[in-house]
Amino acid sequence: MPYAHPEALVSTEWLAAHLGDPNVRILDSSYKQPGITPTARQDYDAGHIPGAVFFDIDDVAEPGTALPHIVPSAERFAAKMAERGIGNGDRVIVYDTAGLSSAGRAWWLLRLFGHDNVALLDGGLPKWKREGRPLDTAPPTIPPRRFAARFRPELLRDKMALIANLESRAELVVDARSAGRFDGSAEETWPGRRRGHIPGSRNLPFDRVTDPQTRQMRSAEALAGLFKEAGVPLDAKIVTSCGSGVTACAVAFALHLIGHPGAAVYDGSWSEWGLPDGPPIATGPA
Repeated sequence: MPYAHPEALVSTEWLAAHLGDPNVRILDSSYKQPGITPTARQDYDAGHIPGAVFFDIDDVAEPGTALPHIVPSAERFAAKMAERGIGNGDRVIVYDTAGLSSAGRAWWLLRLFGHDNVALLDGGLPKWKREGRPLDTAPPTIPPRRFAARFRPELLRDKMALIANLESRAELVVDARSAGRFDGSAEETWPGRRRGHIPGSRNLPFDRVTDPQTRQMRSAEALAGLFKEAGVPLDAKIVTSCGSGVTACAVAFALHLIGHPGAAVYDGSWSEWGLPDGPPIATGPA
C-alpha cells in the first residue's frame, strides 16, 4: 500500500542533494512549551540544517490573543513568510528536532494559506544528525521573496463550530494528545485546564504515527491500521485537536499522506476547550 501523497515527504538523501537549490527553502519549525530549556530557538542556533530558517510558531501567530499561537491573518502570514525568504514558487521543506512534532504545524499553516508545495523531512533532524550530515550555526541568507496568501477556511475550525458539532456529529474529532491526558487520568500539561476530552472524540497520540526508533513516518498500511484501531473511518470528515493546535497537525499530516481529502484543525484545541468555564467535557476512554 503506497502513500497517496508521496510528494509530501522527502528523504534526508533528497534534501542533502538539493541544499544548493535556490527554489528549495528549508524551515526549522521546532517548538517547546514555555519554560523548557534550552528553547527551540537556542537549539536552532546551536546547529541547524544548512540554509534552514527558524519558523517561530509564536512569532508567526496572531499577536495579542489569550490563547497560544493562534492562526494569524493572511496579511501577517504573508509578511512572515517573506521575512523568511519563502515565495509562492518555492518548494518548502519543514522539519523539527523530534522527527514529527511541531513540523506538522508549519506544513499545515502553509497549506492553510494556499501553499501546497510543502513537504516534511522524513525522520527530521534526528535522522539528519544520525547520518552525520552537516549542521550550521550561522544565520542563513534570506533571499527576496513575495508570498501571496490564499486562505482556505475548510482546513480550520473554531470552538463554536465544535460546539455545534456536539449535536450534529457531522465531523469526527481526533485528539492527538497522550492517552492519559485524553481520558483524564494524567495531569493536563496546560496550566489551569480541566482534564478530559471533547465528547465524542477519538484518541490517536501524535507520536504513534512515526517509528520511535527511526522517527520516520510509518508505512501507509501501518497508518491506516492506527486510524482503524482508534475508531477513525478514513471516509469521515475529520477535525484534529491536541493541546494547543500543534501536534494536531502531525495527525492531519498522517491523514493527508494516506489520502484523506483534508482534515481540519481545531486551532484553540484543549488550551481553549479545557478552560474552567469551557464547553462540556468527557473523561474515560473514547
